[in-house]
Amino acid sequence: MSSPDLSIVIVNWNTKALLNDCLTSCSKSPNADNEEIIVVDNASDDGSVEMVKADFPNVVLIENQTNRGFAAANNQGFEVAQGRHILLLNSDTVVHGDVLAQTVRYMDEFPDIGVLGCRVLNPDGTTQPNTSRFPSLLNLIILSSGLWKIKSIPFFDRYRMQNWDRKDARDVEIVAGCYMTVRKEAMDVVGPLDEDFYFFGEETDWCVRFKRAGWRVHCAPVGEITHLGGGSAKKLNHKRDVMLTDATIRLHRKYYGNFSAFLAWAILMLFNTSRFLFWKLASFFSKSERVIDRKNHFLKVTCATPSLLGSRTK
Repeated sequence: MSSPDLSIVIVNWNTKALLNDCLTSCSKSPNADNEEIIVVDNASDDGSVEMVKADFPNVVLIENQTNRGFAAANNQGFEVAQGRHILLLNSDTVVHGDVLAQTVRYMDEFPDIGVLGCRVLNPDGTTQPNTSRFPSLLNLIILSSGLWKIKSIPFFDRYRMQNWDRKDARDVEIVAGCYMTVRKEAMDVVGPLDEDFYFFGEETDWCVRFKRAGWRVHCAPVGEITHLGGGSAKKLNHKRDVMLTDATIRLHRKYYGNFSAFLAWAILMLFNTSRFLFWKLASFFSKSERVIDRKNHFLKVTCATPSLLGSRTK
């Protein structure tokens, strides 16, 4: 049998209902007969595995006994994938129309593209930023200071690129992992995801590696998906911000050395501490559940941040 056009790799951790919707949308693809779906389950206990076996028998299912994280689980999927192109797809997404088939056509039309993203929508239909720049020290300052919210000044929009509606094609620095198509030929050269990045930062690191190897990282209006944002990351609570902070520090250490990692740590430590102090002050005037929750959230993140300075990459 010839290789499928596309291998869709979905990592799941306790998102049974969302995963069902995602798989259902993929099965309606006009090119479904030439696509394979691989689900890597990270030791879910919500019945996800049983649902996949019962409702989607054609899906290749890998069952982990422990939660191996996003990068390692995806790499497991890559090892068995047979497609010419491989799509990283979040379990909390729904694909629309023929976006999968159009993605394959676009990759075939432009053989120098190593990574491709499509247009991503929020549940209300607005554009969701799915591309960005590398979280450099300058971009971290813009993000942590809140200057990125000033959309009328293009310079402050440099990191998140919110003013771009993703209706035209552009080369970009980073494509988000919620819908990220990679060329198998390119991946064989660049290598799999770096498993030092447990849950965040892996797609940023991968895009940097693809670009350094001479492949284009690109976003094009090949179709649309909806990213609901209610998947595994939402279940992590304050640990999500801790992991994101850790991943950012690791990226700086990997590409720019220990001093850059220290400065990234300092910027994020200042940000998390300032947010805690803000919500602590707010708690003197309001005892609402939201204020108390925010105060406790940033207290936990702030307390965890000092230990991240010593995190290392392989």
